[in-house]
Amino acid sequence: MSSAEVGLGDGFRELDDLVLHLKGLVLVRRLRERRGADEGELLMYGAEIDRVRGQLARLARNGA
Repeated sequence: MSSAEVGLGDGFRELDDLVLHLKGLVLVRRLRERRGADEGELLMYGAEIDRVRGQLARLARNGA
């Protein structure tokens, strides 16, 4: 395996990790919302979701 292939694999691994993290955040936020979490907690999850989405967009633009 060439170093380019290894680097490409690392990018896809990072992409997969970020997608998994994003899915988890969305699911937990929904669960906490259903269980009556206060607005501050939901905003915290929303901010983190936005941050991870931004990371995903940057990674996609740079050609994961």
